[in-house]
Amino acid sequence: MNKDVPFIIYEGTMSRFERTVKRLWMTTILLIVFLVGTNIAWLMYESQYEESTTTTQRVMQSSDGKMASNVFVGGDYGEGKTDSNYNNND
Repeated sequence: MNKDVPFIIYEGTMSRFERTVKRLWMTTILLIVFLVGTNIAWLMYESQYEESTTTTQRVMQSSDGKMASNVFVGGDYGEGKTDSNYNNND
């Protein structure tokens, strides 16, 4: 069942395998370099912008003394502070 293979054919096959392994190593190293490069690129892109979590709005309000409310188009409806001296404690 076992047949002998001439040495020249074995040597040629091994030579092709060595070239294939060399190409695979070069491809692997190239992919690692690209991976590191893209990670550095998106980190630089994301670090360009500064997040702002505080928004300040100055609003002028007039009322008849009973009740007044401020409504902001496109703003949030959270708690607000006022510099008014009028307190309605009815």
